[in-house]
Amino acid sequence: MTDDIKPKELVWVGSSRKELREFPPLVRRTFGVALFAVQLGKTPPEAKPLRGFGGASVLELIEDHDRNTYRAVYTVRFGTKIYVLHAFQKKSKHGIATPKQEIDLIRQRLKIAERMRGG
Repeated sequence: MTDDIKPKELVWVGSSRKELREFPPLVRRTFGVALFAVQLGKTPPEAKPLRGFGGASVLELIEDHDRNTYRAVYTVRFGTKIYVLHAFQKKSKHGIATPKQEIDLIRQRLKIAERMRGG
């Protein structure tokens, strides 16, 4: 038995790649390994469905590092490609909810990803 799985293409929407590159090296590595698993059709343990997006097609990776929380949001909604929608450091000190401005940006980038897929 051979592992001839071809990874799905990773598409960076907006400034998500630049945002991720600004994270600490350990967080970048963790998210990089997780995104590669996603490209191979797996769901990494640090991935959780993002609330408010109807099911498990929009997921977020969550990593705590040096008393900060980092998140990367991606979608598997469009089948043949993985779209990374946003990467950010969560600054809110109130609970675990994703701030509204981040959710709004994710929704906007999800629409962009949908247009990119269609084109």
